[in-house]
Amino acid sequence: MLSVTDDLVRDWESDAINHLDGMLYMMGWEEDGGFVPLYIGKAETVGKNSGNLSANIINLHKNKSFFARWGDNYAYHIGDLSACVLPGHEEVKKLPKYRAWAKCLFIDGTTKLHRPVYFWATAWDSSQVGVWEEFGPTSLSFLEYLLIGVAGGISPNLLNREGVSRLTAARCHARKDRGSSS
Repeated sequence: MLSVTDDLVRDWESDAINHLDGMLYMMGWEEDGGFVPLYIGKAETVGKNSGNLSANIINLHKNKSFFARWGDNYAYHIGDLSACVLPGHEEVKKLPKYRAWAKCLFIDGTTKLHRPVYFWATAWDSSQVGVWEEFGPTSLSFLEYLLIGVAGGISPNLLNREGVSRLTAARCHARKDRGSSS
């Protein structure tokens, strides 16, 4: 994560044209000898205000509160997941999205993972071609949704909510439920 965000910051600070849109990341686990995605997301290089460098990728070596969307504050993945898994958090901080994450990742009522969880990240240049060559160069935002769409059809545990068709999600969860009852 740090090396990828360092690349994003260096690209942003360079005098050349900025090429990197941001970072694409996947969280997942190993299943049947392959990687199965659990969550796909992005952290963009440009922030929400005035085209500045995103606070999500600045100074991550010292400040983990934002950490490219994985920070330990509320409104960030680790912070919100912690609210659902660790004691001492108000009920209002236990968001439905992260209750689902906790149920998927952890044995009920514990901080013990069901199985090892892996993380992958890469910097993305919008001149790169994504998962479908027919689309040609692909922006980071579009690539994220393409990958979520593909993963939604193969991963019964995909935790993304946006970009997954409700029918695909229902089918995946039905397969998961049938598999757990046998």
